[in-house]
Amino acid sequence: MCTVDNTAQELIRQVYDQLTRAERQLVGVILENYPSSGMGSITRLAENAGVSTPTVARLVQKLGYSGFPGFQEALRAEVAAAMSDPIAKHDTWSRDAPDAHILNRFADSVLSNIRQTLAGLDVATFDRVTDILADTNRRIFVTGGRITHTLSEYFHLHMQVIRRDVRHVRGTSNAWPHALLDMAKGDVVVIYDIRRYENSVLRLAEIAASRGAEIILITDQWQSPVATHASITLNCRIEAPSAWDSTIAMMLLTETIIAAVQEKNWSETKTRMGELEEMFDSTRIFRKFV
Repeated sequence: MCTVDNTAQELIRQVYDQLTRAERQLVGVILENYPSSGMGSITRLAENAGVSTPTVARLVQKLGYSGFPGFQEALRAEVAAAMSDPIAKHDTWSRDAPDAHILNRFADSVLSNIRQTLAGLDVATFDRVTDILADTNRRIFVTGGRITHTLSEYFHLHMQVIRRDVRHVRGTSNAWPHALLDMAKGDVVVIYDIRRYENSVLRLAEIAASRGAEIILITDQWQSPVATHASITLNCRIEAPSAWDSTIAMMLLTETIIAAVQEKNWSETKTRMGELEEMFDSTRIFRKFV
């Protein structure tokens, strides 16, 4: 069921199987340069897609909008939300904040993010991601932005234990070109990027894709521009009653991917874990009570 909290992209995914051939053709044009593709006139959009204006009108109604103006208003709101800075986000939340304690409000928001993220996640797509990451014939490169680099480091740390040939790429533009030297066709680049999307991360994705690497993007509901170069995009809800976005839904998805890849590669992972524990014991990194 469509709700006002869904982005147009999410609504399209929900109803895609119910669309006609002409409507799917129209959707392809809308998503190709989203959301700017939907900002012009209804006539221009129809012409670009090679469909009739009634087809455009029927599609936006199937998405839950009263008409094309309502669809465009939603797109403009998405752009404003995606570009908002921490102060603007805080002002938006504080203006409409209920009287409940911040603990309750934040928990409700996070739980809603998790529910909506999982509801929008296609199981077949998730399985494809884990199959790709479990393939030890592929090298994996992991990177993130100013905020999401912590998630990328967390993911990298665990994937390093699970399998070989996993590298972390620092997001600073003076560091990642060195990693790009080693990227080749068949390699995988896992990128974390949420609003405000970073130019350096986008440029990294552009060059990696040009070298034949396959990009898996983990992003927010508005979708990073990196999606243009990604073969798979996983969208997570991130809004919270705060000046900052919440990455808890992204962490849940990250840990679930780690668990799934671990199970697919358990024989190799078990051996690597055993060797790692021997190293820990020999170096006495961790304190033991036995």
